[in-house]
Parts: sequence; structure tokens; C-alpha cells
Amino acid sequence: MNKLYIGNVSAEASEEDLESLFKQWTIPHSGPFLVKTGYAFVDCPDEKTAMRAIDVLSGKVELHGKVLEVEHSVPKRQRSCKLQIRNIPPHIQWEVLDSKLAEYGAVESCEQVNTDTETAVINVRYATKDQARLAMEKMNGSMMDNNALKVSYIPDETATPEGSLSGGRRTFNSRGPPRAGSPGLGARPKVQSDIPLRMLVPTQFVGAIIGKEGATIRNITKQTHSKIDIHRKENAGAAEKPITIHSTPEGCSNACKTIMEIMQKEAVDTKFTEEIPLKILAHNNFVGRLIGKEGRNLKKIEQDTGTKITISPLQDLTLYNPERTITLKGSIEACSSAEQEVMKKIRESYESDMAAMNLQSNLIPGLNLNALGLFPSGTPGMGPSMSSVPPPGALGGCSFGCSPYGGEGPFWASMLSASSQPLAQGQPESETVHLFIPALAVGAIIGKQGQHIKQLSHFAGASIKIAPAEGMDAKQRMVIIVGPPEAQFKAQCRIFGKLKEENFFGPKEEVKLEAHIKVPSFAAGRVIGKGGKTVNELQNLTCAEVVVPRDQTPDENDQVIVKISGHFFACQLAQRKIQEILAQVRRQQQPKPASEPQPPVPRRK
Repeated sequence: MNKLYIGNVSAEASEEDLESLFKQWTIPHSGPFLVKTGYAFVDCPDEKTAMRAIDVLSGKVELHGKVLEVEHSVPKRQRSCKLQIRNIPPHIQWEVLDSKLAEYGAVESCEQVNTDTETAVINVRYATKDQARLAMEKMNGSMMDNNALKVSYIPDETATPEGSLSGGRRTFNSRGPPRAGSPGLGARPKVQSDIPLRMLVPTQFVGAIIGKEGATIRNITKQTHSKIDIHRKENAGAAEKPITIHSTPEGCSNACKTIMEIMQKEAVDTKFTEEIPLKILAHNNFVGRLIGKEGRNLKKIEQDTGTKITISPLQDLTLYNPERTITLKGSIEACSSAEQEVMKKIRESYESDMAAMNLQSNLIPGLNLNALGLFPSGTPGMGPSMSSVPPPGALGGCSFGCSPYGGEGPFWASMLSASSQPLAQGQPESETVHLFIPALAVGAIIGKQGQHIKQLSHFAGASIKIAPAEGMDAKQRMVIIVGPPEAQFKAQCRIFGKLKEENFFGPKEEVKLEAHIKVPSFAAGRVIGKGGKTVNELQNLTCAEVVVPRDQTPDENDQVIVKISGHFFACQLAQRKIQEILAQVRRQQQPKPASEPQPPVPRRK
């Protein structure tokens, strides 16, 4: 990896010019420059020198009016599955980078390279050469937070044997200690969590936690390597104050335990006799998965840690307060153990949703998912939440629509402005989705004098109608949604959220609905795939249940129904992937333009 390729070399450049340039930038080389027309090669004494030459010169230095491109020299026959990606913003979190890499194939390994540059460098190995080539083509020169990524092949001499990593599972191994100023790209266990630990403490203990002139809180911060915000000015006169802890999961837990110990000591000193439980704040989006089916996850945490856990009711939620209070009762040791398990579940839910969000952003071109406010403000790629008062009666309380942690307000202004922006790649085709909701929920969706459904339709930019009941005892009603992909996403998102808000699903249930989309009968086989392969892959990818009922009679438009069941993101992913298949079928059905007849060539005499 010590040999360099120097591209975009001017025809006027000579070996002496390149030697002078390397000398100017104090970059040693171990052999002569081999100058060809438009490019050159040179050997460096070691890998670190080669990396420095790439970082210092590539895309930054001119020679005879042309900006040089410098990268590792790898002959085509040696180009396999391994790439080096440079100029990565140092604050990017692993989850964001992981999702970006996964767009082009299965990443088998990813390791950080120590450099002296301000930006980060990683070596990535894909499962196949084609995946590596695609990643090279798509990522080289692409922008990531105002940084143009630089991607090049590197010799795959350290490649692990095929099959040594089951299922293409990604592993992230750091080479050397994490670089200073790059919190987002160290070894994974040391990465600061995107989800802070939020806790409520009795107001009378805030002074003891801060300490004289802030000495106690500074000591906690130093010992646990965390950033702690005590929101003293929020809710003046309230009996409890929120505390936000930013650190690694381990750092958050250590800081939380220390705060509990300080409160316990203060209680003894002030003869405070009431029990002091640990209260954790968590966004409502994550609570259903924390509870688990029939409360199994929560019961297991209680049994494993010897604690009693309760969660505040959904009725306490407002548009401006989307957090639920999780109360843990037990000894300090028991509560600390339970906190670790609770936050582990919440972080897993966040990572799962983030991955789904990234997939959605690729599947719906132009859709501004950041504006939905699903995740904490300050998350990489998320702009700050915008303070705004929602329109009168505006679709209130959707659990998909508020900033979970520290946001200054809901997402209305950014979301509405995003909805007015034209989508990329032309105007997308309108789609029709039939979404089935509980019959008892029809009134909540329609709203008083039809106001809610009108506002929902206007907000999403979709036609939304509720079909008549099929019988007196019908348990479900069909909502007909017509609009382009972005409108479908917004409308369905709000309907899922409204059903949760109005308690049509219990606190221990995740909102799961059935959606029907119609496909041309001749395309149904493409959705199913040979031996059901495509539909099985679709279900594995999206976590939705996808069924194409057999023996369907096509309707008057020669269409059949595909049934999709699952939670919101699962349904959306399945819908998008099926629409991709249909788009591919439509392209293949289009007649190829007839080639124009060529005028006869006169015969030479």
C-alpha cells in the first residue's frame, strides 16, 4: 500500500516538477517518479507517508494549472473487495456511516485508520467485487456533511477467508486508540450514545447534585466522562427537574448511579423519609418495544434486577411533551442494573428506527425525513428542531411527530415547508393504498365535522377517504389514500400515530395495520418470485407480512391485491419495495423506440 497513483497530471509536468512538489510538502519518496501521459506513479517509504501524501495533495494542490488526484496504486487484477474512504467528517456516528456503506452491499469488515488529519479514514471490505465497485462509483466525490468523500481501492492482503463471518455481519475494529476530536469514529463500545439518559429528580435534591459552586456536578462529569445538563429553569415551581446525561452507555449509567447515591445521602442528612425511585424519561416511540409483547421485556427486566417498574399513561402525553416516565423502584444497585437494561432496549429501538429512516430516504427521492422529528435534535444529519405553533386543530399528538429530547418545539414548520418542495427526479406517479383501521377509530380520523381528515389531507397532499362499512358488524374500515410516495408516507404516519394517541392500541401494543395495494395481474408473479423467493426476501428485509392471495380473480382493471401487515416502517418499506418491482416491470413493458431507417449508401462506381 506504499505505491501511489498520481492522476490529472498536466502534459507539461516533468519528473523534476513532481519531485519539487513532494519536497515542498516534505513528503519523502523511496524511488523515482514514473511519469506517463496524464498520470504518474511513485513509491513511498511506508504506509503512513503514502496516507499523508493522499491527504495533503489529493484534490488540494495544483501543478501547471491542474488539481492533482492522488490515491493508492492498485492494478486492476488486484482490485477486489476492499476500499479506503477518506475525508469523512470526524463527528459522523457509526450508525450513520454503517447505513451509508450498507446501501451498496454487505459490509464484512470496517476498520478505522489512524491518521494525522482532521477528517477520518476507514478501510472497508465488501462481500463481493461488484459491491465494492458500486460503492466506489457512487461514493467517490459524494458529499457527506459538506465533505467530499475520497474513495479508492486498496490491496486486500488482510482479507478474511470467505465464509469466516456468517451472514455478512458487519464488524467494526479500530486500529489504535480513537483519534482526538473524532468522537463518532472510535471503536463502537466507546462511541457516545445518540440517545442521552434523561432522568427526573426531586427539586429539593438539585442543590446537592450541583454542590457548592458546582463542585459536585463537575466531579461527576470528570469521573464519568459525561456532559450533564440540569434543567433548573424548566417548569418553575415543579416538584421534579429533568437531568440530561450525554456520554457512552457506560458513562451515562455511572453518572446516573452517582446521582442516585448523592440523593440517598442527602435524604438521610435531611431526614427525608419517602422512597426515592429512579425516574427515566423516554420518548413514546420507543416505549412499546421496551414493554414488549404482553409486557414480556419489562417483566424480564424486573425479574432479572429485582425492581418494580411502572410507566406513565399515554394520557399524560401532549404535542409538546412526547416523553413517558419510567419509574424504577428498588435498591440503588438494582435500579442501576435495571436502568442499563431499559436504556439498552431504548437505544436498540432508536438504531432500528434510524436504519429504517435511512432506507426510506433512499426509497422516496426528495422526501425530507429529517423534518419528521423522530429522533433527538442534534442527531447527525438532523437539523435543529424548529419552534412553531401548530395550525389550529392540527393533527395533534401523533407520536411520530415530536422531537424526543431537548427539542425546542414540534416539527410543523420544517415538515410543512418540506412538503411544499418539489421532489427530485421529476413528479412521481400517484399511488393508491387501502389502509384498514379499527371501525371504532373512524370518528377519531374524521374529527369533528370532518375537520381532522380535511387537515390531514391538506397536510399530506393526498386524497383521503373512508369507504362505507361492509356490514353492520364490520370490525374494520378501509381508508383510501391516493397520492405520491411522500404524501403516502405522511398520511399513513399520521394515521398510525393518531390510533396510538387515541388508545385504540394498548400501552403494551405496537400499532400494526394491514394495507392493500393493487398490482397488475401479470406482475403478481414478479412480486412473489420463483418459488416465493422474492416475497420471502421482502418479508425478511422489511419485517412486514406480505401476502399475495392465491386464486384471485383480477378486477375490471386486470389487477390483484397484495396484502401488507406490520408496524409503520415495515409497511412503508414493503410498499416502496413493491412499487420498485412494479416500476421495473413497467419499464420492461414499454416498447423500444423503433430505430430510424438509415438512408441507403450509394454504391461506388
